Amino acid sequence: MTRSDTRDADLSTPDGVLPATAFDRRPTFLARNRDVLLGLVGGFVVLAVWQATVWAGWVDPAFSGSPLGALGGLGHLYESGNLVAPTLDTLRSVGLGLLISMAAGIPLGLVIGRSVVLHGLLEPLIGIMYSVPFVVFLPIIIFWFGIDDSARLVIVVWSAIFPLMINVVSGARNLDASYLQVSRSFCAGRVRTLWSVALPGTMPYILAGLRQAVGRTLVGAIVAELFMGTSGLGYVVQAETSNFEMDNAMAAIGVIAVVAVVLTRGVAWLENRLTFWSGSVG
Repeated sequence: MTRSDTRDADLSTPDGVLPATAFDRRPTFLARNRDVLLGLVGGFVVLAVWQATVWAGWVDPAFSGSPLGALGGLGHLYESGNLVAPTLDTLRSVGLGLLISMAAGIPLGLVIGRSVVLHGLLEPLIGIMYSVPFVVFLPIIIFWFGIDDSARLVIVVWSAIFPLMINVVSGARNLDASYLQVSRSFCAGRVRTLWSVALPGTMPYILAGLRQAVGRTLVGAIVAELFMGTSGLGYVVQAETSNFEMDNAMAAIGVIAVVAVVLTRGVAWLENRLTFWSGSVG
């Protein structure tokens, strides 16, 4: 027997199959979903402490509600029709606002990021509009657009488009120089370069901005419903709080929290699926 035959015999099993290595083992369910499970445990602990303070008499449930009371309030909202329809109204505002923000913010961000002149002119204005809370513009928006659906849509788009644009501009300005070199080698025009080179190259930044925009869009929708809405989860919270139905209000807030988690987790999943080839952009 030669040395190679001896080595092959040592590595082989009686069935002639190589033994499984650590690289062949797939992560367990706990390992794959560790962050989600830890988040659920953390949320359960917070709710348990909250309920314990209510039972101990340290807080008044008439003013703060309680987790168990919120469960009853959730059933009451469902039976009264103040759960499904308002949730769909809020999701409709969020979805439409995101679509408009993406349709306007992504092309504008690419153009501004690839233009030295436009970036110098508009970058400070975009930063100001992003930094100043949009709530301070509510009186002006109401004066211009009234208190109907168009005004609420303006608030939703306003809250989402600027974080998205900031990320897209940053991605366009940090585009890999080799991509642009290939584009110039093929004599591609500016529009072709933006569509075929800049857009795919900035996809990690676009999805990172979208992840921020989703949260801000939901905030904008809820704020608009609180101040000028006649439907939606924000209006339900405002109406139930005005009637001192704190359990119902907490139930609606819980639904808002669930919607926020689902939306942000969905965008994070999409980001991981589409940009697995890229490093994290923050």
